[in-house]
Amino acid sequence: MNAGRLLGYGIGSVGTGVFSAVPGLLLLYYLTDTLGVPAALAGGVLVAPKIWDVLVNPLVGAASDREAVRTGRRTRLLLAGSLTLPVGFALMFAVPGEVPGAVWAGGAFLAAATAFACFQVPYVALPAEMSSSGDERTRIMSWRVVCLTVGILVAGGLAPFVVRSAGGGRPGYAVMGVTIGAVMAAALLTATLATRWVRSSPGPHQLGPVAAFRLARGNRPFFALLAAFVTQALGVAVMLAGAPYIASYRLGDYGLTSVMFVCLVGPSMLAVPGWARLARAYGHVRCYLVGTAGFGLVALGLVPAIAAGSLAATLTLTALAGVCYAALQLLPLALLPDTVHADTPRTGHAQAGAFTGLWTAGETAGLALGPGLFALVLAVSGFASAPVESPVAQPPSALTGLLLGFTVLPALLMLLSLPLITWYGRLAVRKETREPA
Repeated sequence: MNAGRLLGYGIGSVGTGVFSAVPGLLLLYYLTDTLGVPAALAGGVLVAPKIWDVLVNPLVGAASDREAVRTGRRTRLLLAGSLTLPVGFALMFAVPGEVPGAVWAGGAFLAAATAFACFQVPYVALPAEMSSSGDERTRIMSWRVVCLTVGILVAGGLAPFVVRSAGGGRPGYAVMGVTIGAVMAAALLTATLATRWVRSSPGPHQLGPVAAFRLARGNRPFFALLAAFVTQALGVAVMLAGAPYIASYRLGDYGLTSVMFVCLVGPSMLAVPGWARLARAYGHVRCYLVGTAGFGLVALGLVPAIAAGSLAATLTLTALAGVCYAALQLLPLALLPDTVHADTPRTGHAQAGAFTGLWTAGETAGLALGPGLFALVLAVSGFASAPVESPVAQPPSALTGLLLGFTVLPALLMLLSLPLITWYGRLAVRKETREPA
């Protein structure tokens, strides 16, 4: 497969990376420290739309498969998401002064999450249909993950910079929403047009959502891999939500949010080819375990670095976390199409949309619950929300809570995911040993 097609597909992840990262990074902080929404309520605003998204993703997956059976393409849903997601994203950060911030931001987030499902679910299904070669699909995913890290870099580096450059507060966030939304629209539309060549053949006939789920639920390796990925997405989302608070209240400068993101995502982008080579040499599952354990250990190492206020140590460890984060992005996504292809002999269907609908629902749940979980940590530790115009001093308990929420909690979630990865590896080996017979 030529580089043009690989880039054409991968560039869509610039847009999805932005949407996956920015709400988790900035929306909670925007609600509590710009609009003055209490932390518990702000957490609910972030979680509620994502609960809806978890429900709608499997439906979108089944609809994508039905479209593919009828037309041989997944383009219509991709185009619908490309056109509507940037608009919903911009509205999230454009709360009118006379409207309660929690109501407006929550409604816009709900609309944006639905649009995201329309794009993300068929988009994730495409690699299984672009090539039947496992090595080729790993190459496809390498391009995608590099583009994904570019999107996250845009989210973490550019978005806070635009907020500050536009004067901060409500106007700064509104300008950021429009600016980042335009970047997102360009990436999503480019990928939609560039992947029209992909032929989709989910199966001999259309399946409804219930029938598609019944087919999928027998794929135990898929659900083991999904459980590990969701647990890790939850841990990463907690760190994303905590970054602005660490920068503001522990390191003394909100502007360091962008610097921390660059240190995380820059090494991650560079590490993707290295993890791909290691996976080919030593196996995807083994490397996945190493990357997960490494991320958890680095998260724990950040506790004394941040507590001491050492910027150099914090940024160095963040860069090491970025190297491990590349494995957490690349390797499960490279294994996902394998679970779809391996299941086809059992069912007679290659319902990639059904599987990716469930996958995206799980990922969405993790990314949604992360900020909500961090908001709960803030609420329990006594964090005081206040508008940016009237800042308040935080009690020591809140400072300790946000530190442990940013470090120890993600490390524990990474630890919990290790037996799930091992379980997936055992199931995959058993399936491979049965197939030749």
